[in-house]
Amino acid sequence: MVVGVLALQGSFNEHIAALKGLGVKGVQIRKPEQLNNVSCLIIPGGESTTMAKVAEYHNLFPALREFVKMGKPVWGTCAGLIFLANKATGQKTGGQELIGGLDCTVHRNFFGSQIQSFESELPIPEIAAKEGGPPSCRAVFIRAPAIIEVGPDVEVLAEIPVSSSETANSNPAMQNEEESTKSEKKVVVAVKQGNLLATAFHPELTADNRW
Repeated sequence: MVVGVLALQGSFNEHIAALKGLGVKGVQIRKPEQLNNVSCLIIPGGESTTMAKVAEYHNLFPALREFVKMGKPVWGTCAGLIFLANKATGQKTGGQELIGGLDCTVHRNFFGSQIQSFESELPIPEIAAKEGGPPSCRAVFIRAPAIIEVGPDVEVLAEIPVSSSETANSNPAMQNEEESTKSEKKVVVAVKQGNLLATAFHPELTADNRW
């Protein structure tokens, strides 16, 4: 198996190193024709607007969408999650092009700016049941997005508690729900739908290789 890693900007080298540690060959993908040589794809974290502009320049979007439609496995981390979402909010003026395929809405900078990046111990019962290991993982969130809506065919793999200020800034409807229920609000940070996997955090920056 050869895994392609979209190498336009961001943490593609870290993903390739993590794959190497698992004995899997990872190759950098920068041009549409290179997708013909890989069986699956990782879209890494980075600056999503910059990545989208470079992808558009190289005419990668049609090939990436076709790759997804063919049912080949694709994993998006952080910016990669944004790319795979059918809809994104909180974007810069003019927005950015998306690959789509994942029936969800993503808020681009849900957790704030770069200085508000953080790490958290994240419960992952579904992953632990399938892959073994501890019931949680160390999750690194770097100017991270979050999933604020999911479709009926999307499997939620991880959620994280959020504050009232975060829900208010990203989705007023979520805050209204929180005020009416007075319960702890959580936001989705990892999902799976068919051949697509997406995480708002960076597993490639930790030693936990289950993702």
